[in-house]
Amino acid sequence: MFIEPQIQGGDRRGWIEVIAGCMFSGKTEELIRRLKRARFANQKVEIFKPAIDTRYDEENIVSHDENLIRSTPVSHSSNILLLSNQCSVVGVDEVQFFDNGIVDVCQQLANEGKRVIIAGLDMDYSGKPFGPVPSLLAIAEYVTKVHAICVVCGNIATHSYRLVESREQVFLGEKNEYEPRCRHCFLKKD
Repeated sequence: MFIEPQIQGGDRRGWIEVIAGCMFSGKTEELIRRLKRARFANQKVEIFKPAIDTRYDEENIVSHDENLIRSTPVSHSSNILLLSNQCSVVGVDEVQFFDNGIVDVCQQLANEGKRVIIAGLDMDYSGKPFGPVPSLLAIAEYVTKVHAICVVCGNIATHSYRLVESREQVFLGEKNEYEPRCRHCFLKKD
């Protein structure tokens, strides 16, 4: 369980939190939970998502359980710097779809004293590290790895198994295109 850091004596120091895991593991749900808590604490929050992700909504971040929070879609990571200068907490969903510049953006935001909370897939459909996520995991102060349940055997799922034929690394999909699987069932591929 993630325990939010305490700020001592009003001294705001920035940090990076990464929520990573496979599809249907609750990454977005956890991101939304943390951002809503920050808002409840009267912190100024800005939330971003990649403009290409329009699966559930063009603007809102929406979990598979249909929990949602308002966000700003951006087409490039540098836009986040331009739009987040008046806040103390920055949230980013589906970080794996951003360009590699997101790593420097998160570093800069944290160096400015902001709490940066990001969520994304740690591996793509083939089980390989996905986009900028490995670098973000390396620089984060806090890492939360969330898991789904394997739909084949019921064990802990760590992989996103693609149900449709496509070799594209970025293939936006939902329950009809992906399912969570454990390592063993992912490797069986049946």
